[in-house]
Amino acid sequence: MIVREIETKNPLTKSDLPVSDYSLNPYVGCEHGCKYCYACFMKRFTNHEEAWGSFVDVKFWKPLSHPERYRGKEVFLGSVTDPYQPAEARYGRTRAVLEELRGSGVKLSIATKSDLVLRDLDLIKNFPEARVSWSINTLDENFKDDMDRAVPISRRLAAMKAFHEAGVRTTCFVSPIFPGITDVPAIIERVKGDCNLIWLENLNLRGTFKPVILNYIRKKRPDLVPLYEDIYLKGSRGYWQALDEELRAYAEASGLPYVTNDDPMSRPFNAPPVVVNFFYHSEIKRSAREKQRAR
Repeated sequence: MIVREIETKNPLTKSDLPVSDYSLNPYVGCEHGCKYCYACFMKRFTNHEEAWGSFVDVKFWKPLSHPERYRGKEVFLGSVTDPYQPAEARYGRTRAVLEELRGSGVKLSIATKSDLVLRDLDLIKNFPEARVSWSINTLDENFKDDMDRAVPISRRLAAMKAFHEAGVRTTCFVSPIFPGITDVPAIIERVKGDCNLIWLENLNLRGTFKPVILNYIRKKRPDLVPLYEDIYLKGSRGYWQALDEELRAYAEASGLPYVTNDDPMSRPFNAPPVVVNFFYHSEIKRSAREKQRAR
């Protein structure tokens, strides 16, 4: 792993995501090396020739001036990196920015595949409306190991449970759903008592990782080749439409609200988790932006 230290003016950048006002990424690149990483497009901004997943740039910045100016704004840590990847244990850049933002009144949202976030529970639980999400797209540790170098699924689940018991809103990010591989109902059954939100996202193959994943399926799961070719080479939505219907029926039978675009975090903390279908990214993002402009 190639690690270098870089200077940046301000770690917070204006976000075009419909779920946040600012993005905060204390690192560039990620040691987890997920084979399906959507953030691989960031490589072109880095001056790195190495493959995405083989380098990390550690950001350093001057102390934030007047962090209270972000009061009431949603700050999302981890839009294009994992703020709790192994480098964080050594450099503590995520912890540093949390300490700078403490008491500022920002609304904090964190996405990770790590349990190192437990180290900062003392800080995170004091932010208003804090949300922490863990990516969990399988309960099969062997498949997990094929896809990423992050901590085991069991450790992610334990971290989610600890945060939820501490009163912090938690999300199980079932992403990306691998057709024919990810057992979504099994994951929901496992996590529904430890989270406030279950966010479903389909495997959206694009860019450099599309051939990587398709080659993996051909090698490890040849029985699924026709399905993947139908979805990712022919553009069929049939699988996702059928899965949507299956999960909607499952959620209804389980007493779980099932929506396609909502803000379920406004629900009471102890209410059953909401299941959000986010299969059609571009359509939902466009709809959310249109709603924002209309306000």
